[in-house]
Amino acid sequence: MDAYRGFVMTLMAAELLSFHRLHEAFPNSSFWAFLAHHQSHVEWAGCSLHDLIQPSFSFLVGVALPYSIASRARLGQSFTVQFGHALRRSLILILLGIFLRSTHAEQTYFTFEDTLTQIGLGYPFLFLLGRTSSRTTWIAFGLILFGYWLAFILYPTPGSAFDYDQVGVSPDWTEHYTGLMAHFNKNSNLAWAFDKWFLNLFPRKSPFLFNGGGYATLSFIPTLGTMLLGLQAGRWLRSGLSQGDIIRHFLIAGAIGIAGGVLLHVAGICPIVKRIWTPAWVLFSGGWCFWLLTLFYYVIDVAGRRGWAFPFVVVGMNSIAIYCLVHLIDRFIINSFYTHLGHGPFLIFGPAYEQLLIGAATLAVFYLILWWMYRRKLFIRI
Repeated sequence: MDAYRGFVMTLMAAELLSFHRLHEAFPNSSFWAFLAHHQSHVEWAGCSLHDLIQPSFSFLVGVALPYSIASRARLGQSFTVQFGHALRRSLILILLGIFLRSTHAEQTYFTFEDTLTQIGLGYPFLFLLGRTSSRTTWIAFGLILFGYWLAFILYPTPGSAFDYDQVGVSPDWTEHYTGLMAHFNKNSNLAWAFDKWFLNLFPRKSPFLFNGGGYATLSFIPTLGTMLLGLQAGRWLRSGLSQGDIIRHFLIAGAIGIAGGVLLHVAGICPIVKRIWTPAWVLFSGGWCFWLLTLFYYVIDVAGRRGWAFPFVVVGMNSIAIYCLVHLIDRFIINSFYTHLGHGPFLIFGPAYEQLLIGAATLAVFYLILWWMYRRKLFIRI
């Protein structure tokens, strides 16, 4: 789990490498085009490797829960104490998410669509379901996905007079859908309507009209579905099943999830859209999370090949620390390099590679900080 978590957090931090700059400098290079695509989010429907970062992080929260509950039970903690801890953790995640989003704002920027706040909003429900049977968990999972889908379908699509320009969407945008899928169009859906009401309840510099990326607060509901998939994976890991059976369970669950998501999309029932965390996205991304977990589990636990994963373990065991470092001091480190070394060392391969080299140097600093914390057993836990 730590290696998988470290892998996805490294992908997040690796945005500093700015592959899109190299793609712009070398537009005919399929290599940089490939890397740039998988280091950015797709515009609406579909998936890149970068799009799997948040669902992987959410999925792993679920995987870890059975271990956490068992550990606290061994310590003799009552349900009340454990649930109180879950509520505190939820509140801290929400407040930390808001704080990090507000670091460059003139006032508190109340937003609830980022990774930490989304997990925080759903965590108490995850904890409660983590104490139920697998059957109850699967029923809850199905109700969450169907209920979220139905709520979007029941919200009316915009009429012909709807001004898409006012919500940051081009009227002739190629990602517009018709039929049932139209209920999931960008900034004209149920989640967008909810945020137009909900986010304006908080103090803001100007009224909230839309999120430029189409992200929404209500996504925490289906994100809970992603965490429930991780919860079931964690239960299988602790169930006493043989390693071969665990791998089979993971592979089958992954195949069902990916196929189910694709089928819903192709059939025109529900698109695969991360930004509003559609039910099809829960299935599709959850399937990939199962397969990625299978890969790490097989290579590290079954095949016993652990050495290569050490850097990822260092990052994964301090995932909150790297998340905060990237959001708080990335520019400080970059500016410090330029202040003390100038631009010369980062221009050695030419201007096109400057962002790649300064990004790599910054990532190295982050890793050294995490390695120092790991050596001294300093782990930030919430």
